[in-house]
Amino acid sequence: MPTRGQREFFAVRTLGEALAGFRPARRTGTERVPLDDALGRIPAEPALAPHALPGFARATVDGFAVRAADTYGASDGVPSYLELIGEARMGRPPEIELRPGTAVEIATGAPLPPAADAVLMVEHTQSALPELVEVVRPVAPGDGMVRADEDARAGAELAPAGRPLRAQDLGMLAAAGLTEVEVRVCPRVTVVSTGDELVPAATRELETGQVRDSTAPALAALVREAGGEPRHAGIVPDDRDALAANLQAALPESDVLVVSAGSSVGARDETAAAIASLGEPGIWCHGLAFRPGKPTLLADCGGMPVIGLPGNPRSALVVFRVVGMPIVRLVGGCTHPPPEPTVSARLDRNLPSAAGRADVVQARVHDGVATPLFGSSSLLSILTAADGYLVVPEAATGLPADSEVEVILYR
Repeated sequence: MPTRGQREFFAVRTLGEALAGFRPARRTGTERVPLDDALGRIPAEPALAPHALPGFARATVDGFAVRAADTYGASDGVPSYLELIGEARMGRPPEIELRPGTAVEIATGAPLPPAADAVLMVEHTQSALPELVEVVRPVAPGDGMVRADEDARAGAELAPAGRPLRAQDLGMLAAAGLTEVEVRVCPRVTVVSTGDELVPAATRELETGQVRDSTAPALAALVREAGGEPRHAGIVPDDRDALAANLQAALPESDVLVVSAGSSVGARDETAAAIASLGEPGIWCHGLAFRPGKPTLLADCGGMPVIGLPGNPRSALVVFRVVGMPIVRLVGGCTHPPPEPTVSARLDRNLPSAAGRADVVQARVHDGVATPLFGSSSLLSILTAADGYLVVPEAATGLPADSEVEVILYR
């Protein structure tokens, strides 16, 4: 470890390198939860159908169960006639077997009788005698019905591992009789705030120079959005030993450590030294070619992913959204994160940038026009005014006005 006052330099990585290359091996354990508590949880293994779904051939329209071949050639001018031999009842096994030249009345959802291979819509029939069905349009095999295994074959994957469970997934699992699911435990994400100037957000009166800790509650919300369980380990002064002790104490109860670091260069050095003391292999990068958020630090300390964020609140929140949330999801077993909502828009002004650095720019979107928002990285009002953000890629030297851009929208 470097001595006090001595700076240690680490490689600066690009945003793309950080997203693709920093892949901590830590994963949370598993637990079984009921479907009522499974929304948004990450299946630890694929959920498989124990049997075919829906399990029997059923009607999807009101009409008559028929053998399709018995309707061929029927038309308004030359109708066909089928003998009506009964009714298929909802929620009960079929009691009648279809014979050539016969039909069975059926409602949507009822099981098809044996030998039936189609359902003739009631709109394609006319009344003749009570025991006859007049057919004015033919049907093909499979019309108006679903097969016994059309929703899912026995053993089919109903929900993949690694993708957050959605409402429709829970419905599919319930249809298969799966009332519990094995999921990853939510990652425990400990947030440590540092800075001599910080005081708790609940502080009513500020002395000159004091700043309420606005980053911690916002980070907690992003942790929850990423599927994690946030924990706040309090505010630590810009002191290497105090920070190292706080982080060491948090290790046993954490899956990811997040340090909201001080803003000064000296404070960032103290943070890097404290993180480096946690274990090998240590710091993976200390700096991202990324604005806002160049001072970002990523480390793998004895298997514990550690994220060191810039001190300015807006920079910290942007970095955590772009870099930190994917790490939380990965540790929690999420390999197929939900896509971010986006909208295409026309840039209303020139947007300068520097080659070799990715720029995340906040933007307001209205009537298909994106307006970039600028201001100090310490101003949270830029974030609250934004509808989303756009990314100027590392290779670009800016974007001209009227460029078509993709704005990633805040939920």
